[in-house]
Amino acid sequence: NIERLDVYRVKVPLAFVWKTSYGDQLHTDTILVRMEGGGTYAWGESCPPHVPNYSAEHTVGTFHTVREHMAPRLIGQEVASVDDLLGRLDFVKGNQFARAALEITWWVLEAKRRGVPLHVALGGKGAHVAVGADFGIQDSLDTLMRKIQAAIAAGFARIKLKYRPGWDLDMVAAVRSTFPDFTFHVDCNAAYTPADTEMFHRLDRYRLAMIEQPLADDGLSLVNHADLQAKLETPVCLDESALSLAHVEAAIRLRACRVVNIKMARVGGLEASRRIQALCAEHGIPCWVGGMLETAVGGAICAELATLPNFTYAGDIFPSSYFYDDDLGKPELTVAHGEIATSRVPGIVQEPDPDLLARWTVERATFRAERT
Repeated sequence: NIERLDVYRVKVPLAFVWKTSYGDQLHTDTILVRMEGGGTYAWGESCPPHVPNYSAEHTVGTFHTVREHMAPRLIGQEVASVDDLLGRLDFVKGNQFARAALEITWWVLEAKRRGVPLHVALGGKGAHVAVGADFGIQDSLDTLMRKIQAAIAAGFARIKLKYRPGWDLDMVAAVRSTFPDFTFHVDCNAAYTPADTEMFHRLDRYRLAMIEQPLADDGLSLVNHADLQAKLETPVCLDESALSLAHVEAAIRLRACRVVNIKMARVGGLEASRRIQALCAEHGIPCWVGGMLETAVGGAICAELATLPNFTYAGDIFPSSYFYDDDLGKPELTVAHGEIATSRVPGIVQEPDPDLLARWTVERATFRAERT
């Protein structure tokens, strides 16, 4: 039985201003869930955008949906499998980040019940996973070059560059000129339209690993990305438009991409992530694990997911020190030689620090099963 649920909305200060095409971000506004059942407990995390710009969901709405509509459906229930859990939440349409908050936590609880690390419960294997470095919009090219050089020296397998109007072709040209052989890709965060096709065509000369989410995530997103991909040598990678297994299946049929970024919370949880990477493998489409500025709790879960076989490109899983002066999750995540270690204990080892959780919690809801 799920005997108790604690749901937290937590606002964690970032170590610096994170700049993307969506704007500037000073905090991570995230959802933490603690689930008890079967004589043990587990923590999970789903990190929606703090405002509804990356997706229609945002943290305040996610917390409300979990508290008002989802958690009451699970408390006191015997959840026999992940399909059982998802079936109980099926009446809620969309709201993938909310669904993921509970589903991800259930998976960690299930791994602890079985006495195995989370990646083993998911069907993955490996003591370490490769991770990449990401750089947002910088104040100058010199600053960017210094950061890239440091990341390469630290052993990161690849580097992602945020890309938006005014920080685009000239930036990539300068980076490729300075680092002619390293693996880079750009992330557009849906900042462009089909009218920019010629600009994207000019990126082909820079031998990027991919162009991530070049076009807007709207009703024509998959069609427009298919048209763009047909005109480019560089692979298109879907992020914001890869909302679910069904969206990815449609993208494959339309040939809208050649790579898929899987963010566990964006697609509704770990089971959806497993199924998407397996579907992509059937069609020869590589995947990688994306991140949403999670704390070490969510980051550790992302690392467990990245052990599945079709996650072949280094993921967006960051050391705690990259985004946080003091990470809410302990122990903090560390990177050595471009890799993060996976769990060696049942579930994951990371949990929120109680003092920081109390300090940074904005809203909390608790559910207890009725005693009979």
